[in-house]
Amino acid sequence: MKKRFMITALVMALIASCFSGCGGAKEKLKLYIWGEYLGEDVISNFEKEYNCRVIVEYFDSNEMMYTKLAGGSAYDVLVPSDYMIERLINEKMLQPIDKSAIPNISLLADGVKNMGYDPDNTYSVPYFWGTCGIVYNKNNVDYSDLENEGFGIMKNPKYKGKLYMYNSSRDSFMIALKQLGYSCNTENENEINEAYKWLIELDEATEPVYVTDLVIDSMAQGEKDLAIMYSGDAAYVLGENENMSYYTPACGTNIWCDAMVIPTNAENPTLANKFINYMLTKEACMDNTLTVGYTSPNAEVLAEVTAEGGDYAENEAYLPRTYALDEIYHDNETIRRLTNDLWTKIVANE
Repeated sequence: MKKRFMITALVMALIASCFSGCGGAKEKLKLYIWGEYLGEDVISNFEKEYNCRVIVEYFDSNEMMYTKLAGGSAYDVLVPSDYMIERLINEKMLQPIDKSAIPNISLLADGVKNMGYDPDNTYSVPYFWGTCGIVYNKNNVDYSDLENEGFGIMKNPKYKGKLYMYNSSRDSFMIALKQLGYSCNTENENEINEAYKWLIELDEATEPVYVTDLVIDSMAQGEKDLAIMYSGDAAYVLGENENMSYYTPACGTNIWCDAMVIPTNAENPTLANKFINYMLTKEACMDNTLTVGYTSPNAEVLAEVTAEGGDYAENEAYLPRTYALDEIYHDNETIRRLTNDLWTKIVANE
């Protein structure tokens, strides 16, 4: 998923190369991951434990990652999102993980096991997961409006000029389709066009500001009353502003997962499997979730940080729900092209 505070990939790659280990004779592991998605000490601790060097590069979209991989760049571990993992599997760009080398896969929380994009975790191991929902100001938004309207609250004229929409065709069409009672993976053009009309009506009724990462600091500062956000970013906002809360409508939403995979052209798959196993340990998962703010896949860490006195005990955005109407995204180029074209028309009216 799109993460907060993206840092230029090239600059960070150079920094990582300088500081992620030393000694030319050491084994190397090349990691390609979202920006701001690593715990403070996970890389240095892994390097010490396995006497290796980790070279970290960062991407800011699944498509950027795919383009580089398809162009022939070699990495040992990637951390893409669910629908992109499905695409990589279908295009035979991933190799199966070695489960015999990853005993810590048994530590996964039930909600993040065997998700639809890779039902048997043959090719992937979850890294972070969450939902897409509504961050709202408890002082200014009527909770009954959320309960009665779900995502439809974004069209309520009462909140005109007081809301952010995430500038993403995928996520915006998801909320429209779910609110209309359809699957976010629908291939029915009539349903997609109905969602398009719903989004046009939203644009006209409430005049939202379309943003990406700007939404995080803005909502933390209370600049708007409503915003569509990823749960991990929402958890940060709730931690910064006690007036903010998080709501996932009964109509269902997207539940997403970013996971670790090994490309077919990986140069060090043995070390890659060791890295994946290490990243599932309680120590690494705790460091990751406390540093980044996204939901851990480790069941013990999940229980500890959400228990009374835990870092996310009172944070409504941190713990994803497991709900029948929630869906993961599937890879579908036709749907993606159609919704992207329609979304361009919507934001052009801003």
